[in-house]
Amino acid sequence: MARPLSEEKRAAILRAATELVATVGTSAATSQIAKRAGIADGTLFTYFPTKDDLLNQLYLSIKSALAEAIMTDYPSRAGVFERTRHCWDRLVNWGAEHPTQHKAMRQLSVSDRISENTRDAVNLAFQDINRMIRDNLNRGAAGDESAAFVGALIIAMSDVTLDCIAAHPEKIDLYRESGFQVFWNGIRS
Repeated sequence: MARPLSEEKRAAILRAATELVATVGTSAATSQIAKRAGIADGTLFTYFPTKDDLLNQLYLSIKSALAEAIMTDYPSRAGVFERTRHCWDRLVNWGAEHPTQHKAMRQLSVSDRISENTRDAVNLAFQDINRMIRDNLNRGAAGDESAAFVGALIIAMSDVTLDCIAAHPEKIDLYRESGFQVFWNGIRS
């Protein structure tokens, strides 16, 4: 009978993969990930049968943590401004608090190794945020642009904001506020 898998080893593999994907991208070797996780090379494949399985689970794990951070205390009955502001603040705060995960997420977001099934699961985790984006569109935000475009703008603006925060962490409040104002004014004009 096979031994049960250790949640500690699985978490160590995901942590190691996060660090390496953040620094070298998806080309990080599974042997490097195993070494950083403190396990034998073959053990990694007990937990994740292929590198693509590992990368997809890593992406889902990071995006799920982000969705949880954003959706905690989400004001679903508030107006569109308040909901948008809540999402923005939580997104920027999460990225500033978790820079390695944010960098890994950026790498994985553009990787062709992430399956459509994984992307669909991520979209499900962000369904309330997608609804808020559609509400923005219905109120005239971004003209006739699609929800996907506005979602991409949120990500791009938050990435720029987080880059500025990383360079000047003491200005987090200023950059978070300025980034939001530029985003909000851009979609509302």
